Amino acid sequence: MPTGWAERTSASTLAGLDPGTSPARASSASSGAAVPRSQAPSQSAQSSIAGPVVTGGERRPRRCTGTALRHLRVGRVAEVLAFESVTVVRGGRPIVDRVDWRVAEDERWVVLGPNGAGKTTLLQMAGALLHPTSGRVEVLGEALGSVDVFDLRPRIGLASAALAERIPAQELVLDVVLTAAWAVTGRGHEQYEALDSERAGAVLEAVGAGGLADRVYGTLSEGERKRVQIARAMMTDPELLLLDEPAAGLDLGAREELVTRLASIATDRWAPAQVLVTHHVEEIPAGFTHVLLMRDGRAVRQGPIQEVLTGRALSETFGTRLRAGHIRGRYWARAVPEAVVSRGRRGLVSVPAGDSTVPAEPDITD
Repeated sequence: MPTGWAERTSASTLAGLDPGTSPARASSASSGAAVPRSQAPSQSAQSSIAGPVVTGGERRPRRCTGTALRHLRVGRVAEVLAFESVTVVRGGRPIVDRVDWRVAEDERWVVLGPNGAGKTTLLQMAGALLHPTSGRVEVLGEALGSVDVFDLRPRIGLASAALAERIPAQELVLDVVLTAAWAVTGRGHEQYEALDSERAGAVLEAVGAGGLADRVYGTLSEGERKRVQIARAMMTDPELLLLDEPAAGLDLGAREELVTRLASIATDRWAPAQVLVTHHVEEIPAGFTHVLLMRDGRAVRQGPIQEVLTGRALSETFGTRLRAGHIRGRYWARAVPEAVVSRGRRGLVSVPAGDSTVPAEPDITD
């Protein structure tokens, strides 16, 4: 894969555009959408301003986004997510309970925990799809409840099972990705330009699905569909990329291929901030920097992944004795038996397994 995020996910170099401008946006930049004075960039960065993005069948102007926004934030790291004492109550019980969490734009987070821990609910708030019952959620600097979410959502790339279910089986793969520019699933009477199609083809190439562009979506394998869904999430050059269990349902080969692709995106300095939800440590791509462990709606532990993702923390999160480690940035976890059997001079004897905490193995370099 090419090394630069802008090179890999856009056709800007072919179209003669500024490298920070995605063709999907630049194709409509001539409309002259206004940028709020408080957010107006310097004159030198004007070519990187996003044009209108369409949501709900109507074109809406967008502020400076994606790579362009990262170019303007020179000398400081901005927060893309800020959760303060966030609670979500359903059926009289909290499914997310007083969670504090912050994500900077140069971080890649894994949200890890058992089924029912509140991970997907947390991701829905990060995607501006759900408001908290109490607490404060800021997404890309905008507070939920005080912002038009239809302006905010196009700045976020989302791949989830719920969205995948709405993709028509008879749709061409290129159109599955292309329609993200209009925030719809299923191509209708929307108008697209050549640069939009180039952008869609570029992001398909980025996830190793370039050869699938002319295929019918319903004929793809599960692994191929996952890659197409991630390409769709990248279509609008988002400032925040959210992946809800992207490797779920994949066989070992397809999982490893997808995880390798995600690792390439995670380690690209021009890529947006990323949050990946999973309940398998083996699905964590190399290059992810932080982890949030959740259980029963609460944050168990959070912080840099090599400090937090230990056997002790995982045991607390999953409610079973676990040991953990990592090799070349890939993590593993195994159950610790209640006792181990040892052969001695007196025959087989039972020995207590001891503390479940096992320090992470040091990385192995070639």
